[in-house]
Amino acid sequence: MSDLLYSEIENDLRASVREVLEDKAPWTSVLAGTEKDEPYDAELWRAVAGRLGCAGLPVPEDLGGAGATWRETAVVMEELGRFTAPVPFLSSAITATAALLAAGERDLLARLAAAEEIAVLAVPFSTAPGAAPAGVRAADGTVTGEVTSVADGMAAGVFLVPADGGLYAVDAADARRTAVTSLDMTRRLADVAFSGAPARLVAEGPDAVRAGLLTGAAMLASEQLGLAERCLDDTVAYVKTRYQFGRPVGSYQGLKHRLADLWASITQARAVARHAASCAAAGDGDAAVAAAVAQAHCSAVAVKAAEECVQMHGGIGFTWEHPAHLYLKRAKADSIALGTPGHHRAALAALVDLPPA
Repeated sequence: MSDLLYSEIENDLRASVREVLEDKAPWTSVLAGTEKDEPYDAELWRAVAGRLGCAGLPVPEDLGGAGATWRETAVVMEELGRFTAPVPFLSSAITATAALLAAGERDLLARLAAAEEIAVLAVPFSTAPGAAPAGVRAADGTVTGEVTSVADGMAAGVFLVPADGGLYAVDAADARRTAVTSLDMTRRLADVAFSGAPARLVAEGPDAVRAGLLTGAAMLASEQLGLAERCLDDTVAYVKTRYQFGRPVGSYQGLKHRLADLWASITQARAVARHAASCAAAGDGDAAVAAAVAQAHCSAVAVKAAEECVQMHGGIGFTWEHPAHLYLKRAKADSIALGTPGHHRAALAALVDLPPA
């Protein structure tokens, strides 16, 4: 069993990231950004990915990265989830980076580590690890086809396109992108079409794509954990100050029991998310099992925490002027991303040789 406790370095990293997010991504700014056309917060991205160096955490030092591991990256994801930060960190600094690391790519990886480029794996956001993305064909150094619902597709400078069993790098300028209405406006989706777009082969075989999706699923659990913790913290703070019949509503037994149950679920979520991050960092043979467990559990916990946040805030929790809907939309979108909980439970059964029901 890996060490699930946070190290001193990880806690220091958390403090640095949270300080930047508190300054540049208060919920009022995040909410205002959902009404703009920009696909992500460029200033926040430069601060977190560039100046703090978070985009290069798992990248080797000889490529300009920090030479850290996915454990440290998971800590960053917790904080980004806590603030529903509108940056392409999951897409570029995790999924695309993990795919490029598995492929042995160097030049593009170095640009991602320095936050000089944003790369996005061109698959539907719901694509689960182990799935075989289809819809794009490769021929004579070009790719042709269409991919729907690509997360951060409008923010990408480079697309990593799975086609005919390989992985190709395509300049985003050679693709046709169409923004689509997204449930979570802090992580926007786009349909991406390629019509004979020049492409460079990055990796042969499915391993690089699988590594990107698997690492993304493991790290997404940490984002869901951070979001759930924020929902619980905000809700507890509110029920302590909201009075009804002369006493704080948090003193009523019904609410206390619901919050206690939520706290217990979040504690379990922290354990499985940390285990998934540790397995990804160590290249553990159980990484697929750990990621499936984390997604099957953390997805539901994040949604439950966001729902309780909305409900226990009463009338104000249902308004646009309160951040609860930002948490709920992110949680619901994350529960579909990189495979639903049901898909991960089925995958887990196969991984541990459980017979079908």
